[in-house]
Amino acid sequence: MASVNRQVRLARRPVGRPDDSTWEVTSAPVPQPADGEFTVRVEYVSLDPAMRGWLNDVRSYVPPVGVGEVMRAHAVGRVHESRHDGYKEGQLVSGHFGVCDYAVSDGSGVIAVDESLAPPPVWLGALGFPGMTAYFGLVDVGRMKPGDTVLVSGAAGAVGSIAGQIAKLSGCRVIGLAGGPEKCAWLTDELGFDAAIDYKAGSVGRALHGAAPDGIDIYFDNVGGETLDSALAVLRKNARVVLCGAISGYNATDPQPGPSRYLSLLVNRASMTGFIVFDYLDRFPEGMAAVSEWIRRGELVTREQVETGGVEAFGRTLNMLFDGANTGKLVLKTTADS
Repeated sequence: MASVNRQVRLARRPVGRPDDSTWEVTSAPVPQPADGEFTVRVEYVSLDPAMRGWLNDVRSYVPPVGVGEVMRAHAVGRVHESRHDGYKEGQLVSGHFGVCDYAVSDGSGVIAVDESLAPPPVWLGALGFPGMTAYFGLVDVGRMKPGDTVLVSGAAGAVGSIAGQIAKLSGCRVIGLAGGPEKCAWLTDELGFDAAIDYKAGSVGRALHGAAPDGIDIYFDNVGGETLDSALAVLRKNARVVLCGAISGYNATDPQPGPSRYLSLLVNRASMTGFIVFDYLDRFPEGMAAVSEWIRRGELVTREQVETGGVEAFGRTLNMLFDGANTGKLVLKTTADS
C-alpha cells in the first residue's frame, strides 16, 4: 500500500499530440476524509479520447482541466478510509476520482461496483461511460429499430465495439470500420458484426458501397474527418448520423474542415445529431440494466486492454488511443497489489 499520493497534473496545455512535457507527477500525503467523506485507493483508471479535448482551454460541455490540476478521469477504486455512512472500508466503487493513487469523495456520482457481475475494468467500459454512450447514442439519438443497417466507425474501440454489439442484439445489420485485419476479424468472428472494413487498406468509400449497396440507416461516428464524409455518401432516406466523437482530429493544430458531403443530409432527409453521455446520467440505471443483462446472458462480449506502470504511465497510455494501439477498452492499472 502506497504511503504517499502520486498525482498526475497538467503541466502545460499541449499543442498537437500530448508529450512528456504535458504532465507532471507530484507526490502529496494521503488525503484524510472529513465527516461525510471517504478516501478511495484508486486501482484502475479509464483512458478515453475525450480526455484530449479536456486539455484545451476552450468552451465545451465541461470546463477544461486547469494547468496544475490533477488530470480528470473516471476510475475504479476501493474505499480506504470512510467517515461516510453510505460507504464502508474495502468497498469497490467507481467515480471521477482522477489520475492519482488516492482521492477523497463525498459520494457524488459514485457507483458501487458489483464484482460478481463483472471485474473492475468492465465497470470502466461496457458498464461505464463507454457502454452508456453506445446505448443511449443508438437508442435515443439514433432511434434504432430492428432491420436498420448500422455503420460504426472506431468499431474496435471501447464505445464502437459495444455499439455494434447492441445494434446486432437489437436486430440490426452491422458494419464496422477498424484499423487492420486483426481488429476486423475480431469484429466479425467474436463480436458478430456482419461485415468489417479495414480503413487502413484504403478505398473506404468503395468498400462501403460494397458492404451496404442499399445504403445505411444509422452512422455511429467516433472518428470524423474523411471517414464521416465517406459515410455521408451512403446514407439512406431518413438516415440518422450520431456524432459521438472525432478522434481523427483531436491532435490537429489547425481548424478541421466540416464534411464536404453535407448535402447528402438534405437529399436523404437525414439528420446529424451530436450528444454528450453526461446528459443521460439520470437514465443510467436503464442503460446499465440492459447492458448488465446482456453480459449476464453471455450475449455481449467485453474486452479490456489493461496496461500497467502506475500513474506515471498515464501519458504514454493515453497516446495509445491516438495510435490505434488498443482493442476494446483501454485501462491503466495503477496498483501492484490489486
